[in-house]
This record gives sequence, structure tokens and C-alpha cells, in this order.
Amino acid sequence: MAEIKFEKAMQRLEHIVEELEKGELDIDKSLEIFEEGIKMSRLCSKKLGEAEAKIEKLTKDQKGELVAELFPVEDEDDAKQE
Repeated sequence: MAEIKFEKAMQRLEHIVEELEKGELDIDKSLEIFEEGIKMSRLCSKKLGEAEAKIEKLTKDQKGELVAELFPVEDEDDAKQE
């Protein structure tokens, strides 16, 4: 089985949350997709941890010391205005 990409896992997790919030599923189906949601959440967390480790590795200086570099973060309100 191919590994699920972060974006797909997030989309699936969002869909699961929407379905559970509706409250229209029977208990068995709710438990089934809740379990899937936990798996997707763990996968996303793992992927984010891997990305963080890679960024830390890439931002070490020549002495091997971690150099803190801030990435520009776009405010959602600013993005909507563009």
C-alpha cells in the first residue's frame, strides 16, 4: 500500500470531522471513521515531525549549530485581500 501524502491525510481528516460533527452516523460507523481519523491525525503529526527535522537539518550552520531562521508567515486576512 502506498503511503498517503500529508495533504490527502489532512483532507480526509477534515472530512471525517465534518461527518462526525453532523451526528447523522450510527455508532458503529462513527467509531469506524473516528478510528480512521486517529490514524490520519497520527500520520499528519509524523509527517510534520519529519518535515521539522529536515528543516532543522537544512538550517544548521557550518559548525553544526542550529540557526534559527524565521519563515515569512502570511496572515489569512492579508491573503484574502490579494
